[in-house]
Amino acid sequence: MTKPKLLITRKLRPQVEARAARDYDVVFNADDRQFDRDELIAACRSVDAVLPCHSEHFSADVIAELGPQLKIIANHSVGTDHVDLAAATSAGIVVTNTPDVLSDATAEIAMLCMLGAARRGAEGDAMVRSGQWNFWSPAFMVGRQVTAKRFGVLGMGRVGQVTAQRARGFGMEIHYHNRRRLPEHLEQGAIYHETVEGLLACSDVLSLHCPSSAQNVGIINERTLSLLPDRAILVNTARGALVDEAALIDALTSGKLFAAGLDVFQTEPGGNPDLGALPNTFLLPHIGSATEETRDAMGFRALDNLDAYFNGEDPKDRIA
Repeated sequence: MTKPKLLITRKLRPQVEARAARDYDVVFNADDRQFDRDELIAACRSVDAVLPCHSEHFSADVIAELGPQLKIIANHSVGTDHVDLAAATSAGIVVTNTPDVLSDATAEIAMLCMLGAARRGAEGDAMVRSGQWNFWSPAFMVGRQVTAKRFGVLGMGRVGQVTAQRARGFGMEIHYHNRRRLPEHLEQGAIYHETVEGLLACSDVLSLHCPSSAQNVGIINERTLSLLPDRAILVNTARGALVDEAALIDALTSGKLFAAGLDVFQTEPGGNPDLGALPNTFLLPHIGSATEETRDAMGFRALDNLDAYFNGEDPKDRIA
């Protein structure tokens, strides 16, 4: 029996690649280099399925040129803002993602970003590594304590709920805004706000966990940043498009915000050098799900979805 032909766009964990090679006729990206638009189209035209990451963008114009052979896009990610779902549906292409398996890892990174920003982690690390730590006093490197502060969650989905649980470990009071209020047993005492504006006013730390939908792009901007308490901390482990980075830089420079901890940026890879130049930022290179356990689970989940599709079943994680 002929195996379905599968394109894997980036280097995955060895165990995942081994299983894929066992069950599919796999085209690997040997250089682990991001395809440009034309390369992605050319690579997808001769395969039955593609297993991409968030780095590959399947816009409507790209999907229009993929041809009839491609049947399924099995994403190695929970976010799907890099795929035009309506265009995929119109083209008869099934789209899946990998929910659930990365919530713990991303919540850990959110806590790291919060603590790194609040306790001036990047400044301290750079000082020690550069040999410039030659002074100490009670006024030296004073940061903000997060214990018992108000922790705001914008987007109380799977990752938001796990992050809130981690914040409870610091004795923080949980506030949230979501499209729909959670059932009481999932709220676990969290305080619901019907509007984004209501949440912001109560967030000493604001952690972003909402999808990068058309409605949410730039949701953190000059106006919304002004609604946060003075010297608040912003954490973003969701998508860079949620934040107007120019407005964020202004808020960090003016002292409106105490600090920001960011794992995602408007431009990736690379980030924003103007943010990197600020001392009150703690910046990571989009590693929210980068643990051995989670990357294995994401890869296997994507392959589970492919297996279901080619066995004539509806994939568990089908979103289009």
